[in-house]
Amino acid sequence: MILKRMAWIIGTILAISISGYAIVQYFILGANKSGFVMAKINLGEVLNHIWYIILYIHAFTSLIALTVGPFLLSSKIRNKNQDRHKRIGKVYYLCILFGGLTGLYLALEATGGIISTLGFGFLSIFWIVTAGIALLKIRKGQVQQHRRWMIRNYSLTFAAVTLRIWLLIFVLIAGINNYETSYIIISWLCWVPNLLIAEFSVNKSDKTFSNRIRVLEESAEY
Repeated sequence: MILKRMAWIIGTILAISISGYAIVQYFILGANKSGFVMAKINLGEVLNHIWYIILYIHAFTSLIALTVGPFLLSSKIRNKNQDRHKRIGKVYYLCILFGGLTGLYLALEATGGIISTLGFGFLSIFWIVTAGIALLKIRKGQVQQHRRWMIRNYSLTFAAVTLRIWLLIFVLIAGINNYETSYIIISWLCWVPNLLIAEFSVNKSDKTFSNRIRVLEESAEY
């Protein structure tokens, strides 16, 4: 429980910190001054007005999802007010829909060509699909299944954090001159390990829950 609590706290701090940084970067200083956009310009990529509009929509909706996600996953917060949880959940799903669709568009113009396009494209598709499955599960009253799919989904939302961490690491190790090559790798690295960790966490929780049920059943026999 302590480790899960610490993981939640660290994850929430990172999510809020990256969201704050991105708000300043995109909505105060301007997207054209962000390192992401400047790197694309330096590589000779042509960015039109539609691309910028899509980028702003993607950034805005993704940052909301990134910020509210941890509070949706918290059992303590959820149990205090179920109605509030549902309202925030609807906002989260709407943000995933717009963030995922705009993410697909941006993936088509991803730095690094087809490999990056596939990496970010699959991220956007899985992001939308896992949210859809989570929504379907809760409408059927399958609370545990809903929570498992939400964990998987938020691990993909958290790619906004891990992408920036990996970018920093790769730039420090490989240098800015190898940015394009690094970005190709990061287009997959920013979300695949997240999803694997989420799957491990879900499976571990399932085993723990099953063991508790078995202990209770065995105790009831005596």
